[in-house]
Amino acid sequence: METVRRAVIDVGTNSVKLLIADVAGGEVRPVHEESRQTRLGKGFYETHRLQPEPIARTAEAVWEFTEIAREKHSGSIRVIATSAARDAVNPRDLTSAIERAAGLKVEIISGASEADLAFRGVATDTELSKNPLLLLDVGGGSTEFISGHGLKKSFAHSFPLGTVRLLEQFPVSDPPTRAEFIRCHDWVTNLFQSEVVPLLQPALQHEKKCGLVRLVGTGGTTSILARIEKKLDRFDREKIDSTVLSLEQVLFQQKNLWRMPLAERKLIPGLPRLRADVILTGVLIYGAVMEIFGFKHLCVSTRGLRFAAVMDQRPGR
Repeated sequence: METVRRAVIDVGTNSVKLLIADVAGGEVRPVHEESRQTRLGKGFYETHRLQPEPIARTAEAVWEFTEIAREKHSGSIRVIATSAARDAVNPRDLTSAIERAAGLKVEIISGASEADLAFRGVATDTELSKNPLLLLDVGGGSTEFISGHGLKKSFAHSFPLGTVRLLEQFPVSDPPTRAEFIRCHDWVTNLFQSEVVPLLQPALQHEKKCGLVRLVGTGGTTSILARIEKKLDRFDREKIDSTVLSLEQVLFQQKNLWRMPLAERKLIPGLPRLRADVILTGVLIYGAVMEIFGFKHLCVSTRGLRFAAVMDQRPGR
């Protein structure tokens, strides 16, 4: 089967990520990966208007990644934008800036498409696709819940809950106070109980007929939690992929992170300095899901949206 080299640039609410991979059928072999935190969602959630400075940072990051993809002979380059772009009242400001900077069109995908791509990307891991799973993809502006078995989904929904969105809604002191944690935790728990559980629980009961349902997390938060546990100073896919974190480990990290000042969090091995703020809301979301749905373990997947998106491309730039 012919192998082709492709690139995907993922424009998220918190960061811009690049994946360059050699693709042969359903097999994806990463060649190069990078991430730039541009915080596109900064100052966004009061007006739902993307701000000029984050737009400029994001367009510059996309341009840099486009140059890298071309230097590495990618046959096609796909640019995908997610939560902040689709919720914005001025998405054209972003897409025009990227088109001027990088000469590429931008696809703003729906929450349903984001959930589908995340699930198909994780399912490229044959070990994970053997068993029923609940996939949780926590981004900066949205969180996708997808349950299924193999390539067949029984539930997929994108909720307007993300690390940047939540941190802007519930700003914290330095260090965060116990009262701030309780306020944020109670709000997330109530949201899950009222909006997620009624929709998701029937699908989980269906999946349980096929075996034990595994909780799988994809995205920046889970990779960082795995890196903290393993004290990895850089992203290492082989060491991070399929890491299993217990509920006790997640709750310990949650407690530890929420009592530290920002300067101390920035010194934690495995925690990127620019992620030291949003890790608070990320770990809180995962801890709440594990407690509410009774999951004792969280399996980390470094695959996701970009793995599926890179398989779907057509030739061209």
